[in-house]
Amino acid sequence: MTIDVTAQRVLPLPPDRVAAYATDWRHDAEWTRGIRTAELTREAEGGGFGAGAEVTRTAYFLGRRIDYVLRVAAYEPGRLLDMVSVAGPFPMHVTYAFEPHPRGTLARIRVRGGEGGFYRLAAPLLSRQVRSSITKDLRSLEHRLTEQE
Repeated sequence: MTIDVTAQRVLPLPPDRVAAYATDWRHDAEWTRGIRTAELTREAEGGGFGAGAEVTRTAYFLGRRIDYVLRVAAYEPGRLLDMVSVAGPFPMHVTYAFEPHPRGTLARIRVRGGEGGFYRLAAPLLSRQVRSSITKDLRSLEHRLTEQE
């Protein structure tokens, strides 16, 4: 993979609260800046959201519309959401992780992807753009959750 970017931020809230909001696909468009819509298009084997579920997102990145489907590879409520793209313009792997921190929650987003061709050539620019985007997402997440206090 040619892109591997991580951003993290300490949020002054309990991990369970941060993770519950951030891993609920119904909130994706509220705090994830590029996402316009998100829809649960396949439930997990046991029903609802969990490993095997799929979320279809419409996003805008660098001024372009991107439609893609992420399948939940691993889900540990309150701690981890790991997703891989199964449809879209390029391979993508997105991980949200939440850990207790003395000041609240250490929230981390990691994005990997973009193998081959154009993505290999554009990796430095795309990495900067992705890092900027997910850093802003974490700020937006904090703002959204502290506003609800």
